Amino acid sequence: MNDDAGRRKRAGGRAGNKQRAGSAAIEQMPWRIPENPDRPTEPLDHDGVMAVHRTTMRILRDIGIEFLNPEAVTILKKAGCKVDGTNVRMDEAFVMEMLGHAPASFTITPRNPEREIVMGGKKMVFVNVSSPPNSWDLERGKRSGDFETFKDFMKLTQYFNCIHIAGGYPVEPIDIHPSIRHLDCLFEKLTLTDKVCHAYSLGAERVEDVMEMVRIAGGLSEDEFRAKPRMYTNINSVSPLKHDFPMLDGAMRLARRGQPVVVTPFTLAGAMAPVTMSGAVALSLAEGLAAIALLQYINPGCPVAIGTFTSNVDMKSGAPAFGTPEYMRATQMTGQLARFYKLPMRSSGVCAANVPDAQAMWETSNSLWAAVTSGTNMVYHAAGWLEGGLIASPEKFVMDCEVLQMIQRYFEEATWSTTEDDLAFDAIREVGPNGHYFGCQHTQERYTTAFYSPFVSDWRNYEAWQLDGAVETPERAHRIYKAILAEFEPPPINGDHLEELRRFVARRKQEGGAPTDF
Repeated sequence: MNDDAGRRKRAGGRAGNKQRAGSAAIEQMPWRIPENPDRPTEPLDHDGVMAVHRTTMRILRDIGIEFLNPEAVTILKKAGCKVDGTNVRMDEAFVMEMLGHAPASFTITPRNPEREIVMGGKKMVFVNVSSPPNSWDLERGKRSGDFETFKDFMKLTQYFNCIHIAGGYPVEPIDIHPSIRHLDCLFEKLTLTDKVCHAYSLGAERVEDVMEMVRIAGGLSEDEFRAKPRMYTNINSVSPLKHDFPMLDGAMRLARRGQPVVVTPFTLAGAMAPVTMSGAVALSLAEGLAAIALLQYINPGCPVAIGTFTSNVDMKSGAPAFGTPEYMRATQMTGQLARFYKLPMRSSGVCAANVPDAQAMWETSNSLWAAVTSGTNMVYHAAGWLEGGLIASPEKFVMDCEVLQMIQRYFEEATWSTTEDDLAFDAIREVGPNGHYFGCQHTQERYTTAFYSPFVSDWRNYEAWQLDGAVETPERAHRIYKAILAEFEPPPINGDHLEELRRFVARRKQEGGAPTDF
């Protein structure tokens, strides 16, 4: 175990991740890629795993998946799949052969190699909230997303060491025209952060622009970019049983250049999937594996991951529900199948609550612990998600990061070590039945790093809390997020790379950016 694992550092948003003299908004845990030491929870026995697998294969063989992309259909027809219009059926032998090419683990290296992440095995990385159209904070309430708020969330993403990936847009900046939005957003993402970033698969131009911007920001040749994963995309199926044109187009473009694709069906049991969780999981797996098989046929060995977003709806209203018991079990079941197929897995930290209240935190905590117990490797929306993905909140972002740090601390060997010193026999004898442990040498040598130290939670008693203004958790989180923005300094970037990036964005804007529907 690293001797520094339990220490708190002030490095979150500091340039180059180095400590400096002076104050910091919080003292946080150091950057590292957590490793989950626990054996996954496995609700299915062997027969159950095989039953889900067989049903998944039957769906692919007998029902098929609609591929709404002519190029993908042509490729799969060439591969020997049965094609009827847009419907593609594939047999188990083909699917399993393709899955056999997929790596069980891979790394993604951003422009700062110290921020490299690992996808697979027992590694677990956390991604910021991605794609809400609205934001909410204590001062302004709910409002449509804008570019300044987008940049604020990018600063939070960079600042927190427990956030490993700058995923999709934390909030959609609708004040920027869709044709050039990706250019402005990726420029800020690549300069305000030095972490792994993501491209939306929403048209050829956007995907190609993002890959080129990542290449430029890293100072990479085309061969260097292709030689190893540098960024990624996440695609969603259109449940039930469809993959749309732009998602497949973007996924195929990344796969050909050796960049990772996470395939995440969005299946809500009772609406877009069977009401039973095993049926919903089988449907989700069929959709995900179909796309992964396509990508492996195009470029055998290209990095991929299977995602799960299987939850349920409120059968009284039809509204999505998250962090439910069913969501937790579906995530754990999918984890079992992901290991069966030897694929890295993505899940999410999600809730249906509308503001950062108690419901928001218990539902998010349920979904985060579902990720832990399922053996998830990548946790999307790990900080900042509200209203089923329609709102991003900076207060919720800060509150979620407290939970993420607690999970990381839970993973540390110090919490279960059984060395002679940890067993503390001599200290127990020294204190005896009539003393206390506050003053004994064993405690004095360890008290600064013995336990998790919170930055949002208030552990004082009621009277002390009341005398200090009776500040509730969302308000404390609000003050922290404001302090982070006030002290934020972007990470360094090579000046030549920055200028080339500026020139590329300017040229692409002059060319009109990406086509839109209006």
